[in-house]
Amino acid sequence: MAEIKVPELAESISEGTIAQWLKQPGDYVEQGEYLLELETDKVNVELTAEESGVLQEVLKDSGDTVQVGEIIGTISEGAGESSAPAPSEKAESKDSEKEEKQAEPAAKEVSEEAQAEAKSRTIASPSARKLAREKGIDLSQVPTGDPLGRVRKQDVEAYEKPASKPALQKQQQPQAQKTQQSFDKPVEVQKMSRRRQTIAKRLVEVQQTSAMLTTFNEVDMTAVMNLRKRRKDQFFEQNEVKLGFMSFFTKAVVAALKKYPLLNAEIQGDELIVKKFYDIGIAVAADEGLVVPVVRDADRLTFAGIEKEIGELAKKARNNKLTLSELQGGSFTITNGGTFGSLMSTPILNSPQVGILGMHKIQLRPVAIDEERFENRPMMYIALSYDHRIVDGKEAVGFLVTIKNLLEDPEQLLLEG
Repeated sequence: MAEIKVPELAESISEGTIAQWLKQPGDYVEQGEYLLELETDKVNVELTAEESGVLQEVLKDSGDTVQVGEIIGTISEGAGESSAPAPSEKAESKDSEKEEKQAEPAAKEVSEEAQAEAKSRTIASPSARKLAREKGIDLSQVPTGDPLGRVRKQDVEAYEKPASKPALQKQQQPQAQKTQQSFDKPVEVQKMSRRRQTIAKRLVEVQQTSAMLTTFNEVDMTAVMNLRKRRKDQFFEQNEVKLGFMSFFTKAVVAALKKYPLLNAEIQGDELIVKKFYDIGIAVAADEGLVVPVVRDADRLTFAGIEKEIGELAKKARNNKLTLSELQGGSFTITNGGTFGSLMSTPILNSPQVGILGMHKIQLRPVAIDEERFENRPMMYIALSYDHRIVDGKEAVGFLVTIKNLLEDPEQLLLEG
């Protein structure tokens, strides 16, 4: 009998939620075949069978929270239990009628013992067994709506309420009615996914633990757009990837971080950790929430290398195939709300980082060329949110102006990279 355990996922992850079982009890599984999908704070992980056999028992249901190292099921060796009679049973069938009569009382006694044992082995989740023990409830008497007959914690709670907590139920009823009456129009109640809960928790923590401030500027994108127009066909032929805006912004961010290194740092206690590497996180909107995969050593990559890396990471994010290593260790983040039409916003820090750059929609606006002339130019607002505990306004503004100048004269970026 092999145990199915929650594996070590990452140093910062100690638990997860079972999103769904891909196999059901009684199913035969091959070694390496997917058993279930586990939802963690950052990514969904598919767990595989470590050996072939029959999925014998599932100890945790979809939606249950599980800890690293916890046993959540078992796999038995072979193709399943045989229904053929045991040799002793065959021998008994050949015994004399007298021996059969003598064996009947013993067989009856064994049968009763087997039934009692089966009764005591009611399939139930560990949390349900624990609650039943605490309340002195016989699990075999607890009705369940689970199609496989498994008793869950909520089944034990529901069984317990009418018998042992009538007063509590009576007290809670008015409140429940009040909640139902608070909506006089149709509503839909949805459970937040683990990732969405984590995102919500971390965003609130960032605002509570950092002195976040945002500064804005605007960039004339004329030069970048003209350069892309001239070079896009040749760039694609040489590199088999399109020349987008993200490579320009990533290169500009790396150059600005080298000039203003405190924006590439983080706070640990009363110390500053100033990073001498440039792993740039690129925020990507996935179905289950925002994720920030990391482009490693962006300072060493060409424009084509950056575009390819971003394209591959974005594809993995949309298909929910990102690994934990691809989401960890970034030193600075870029987010592009402009892809959804945002004209201006205040990005929130990706803790423990102390800086994040927000890109926005490119929009034609009249720009003064000199005292007498105006032209319609493709303009973009950019925003830098930073932790004011270690980054002063002078540095933040200088950082943003550096990015603006590099993008308005992109040949500088080409010369650097």
